[in-house]
Amino acid sequence: MRTAPQIIHRGVEAYETSFNAMRAYTDSRTADSPDQLWIVEHPPVFTLGLGADMAHVLNPHAIPVIQTDRGGEVTYHGPGQVVIYLLMDLRRNHPGARLFAREFVQKIEQAVIDTLAAYNLAGERKQGAPGIYVSSGPWQGAKIAALGLKIRSNGCTYHGVSLNVAMDLAPFSWINPCGYEGLATVDMQTLDVAASLSDVQTKLADKLVEHFAFSPSA
Repeated sequence: MRTAPQIIHRGVEAYETSFNAMRAYTDSRTADSPDQLWIVEHPPVFTLGLGADMAHVLNPHAIPVIQTDRGGEVTYHGPGQVVIYLLMDLRRNHPGARLFAREFVQKIEQAVIDTLAAYNLAGERKQGAPGIYVSSGPWQGAKIAALGLKIRSNGCTYHGVSLNVAMDLAPFSWINPCGYEGLATVDMQTLDVAASLSDVQTKLADKLVEHFAFSPSA
């Protein structure tokens, strides 16, 4: 019998509410606490990773800038973007071995690539630049999905992945996305995919579950 992460739909929620709730859930976890995927959509917000340089926030305009405890630099969340937070315990046994950080990131990235492929879009990884990028066409090299995680010393994770579906992309030009000056950012709508946010939320969550379902240890 295989156990999969629970999917929790949190709707539209302020970033700080989600952030505080993720930490609270992780603080209270026991060996029996279920892994969960939280699906959420945020009002406009810029978030900073632990090592982020404020110089990469070029002009926030009226959008709040919030310090977080994830890895990475500055990114933008806003309406029309799928955000899924992964509250996982990496100590648990997965087929063949424990799931470690690098494999964890690769599985998340592959779930995004598989989701894009379901809409006939080609995505790829870039060495040393977490996230997923368009791999062909006029927007080749543009970033379409971002990844930022917190992995505690006990193996429990939070934060997660965002995929741009149908957004106002202007705020990405007000920062150096993920610390890269001039990095183009795109969404699925710009790539001529007319998919609803709810459809892409479901597709990405299903792909993540597919990659993270595991057999409990005996």
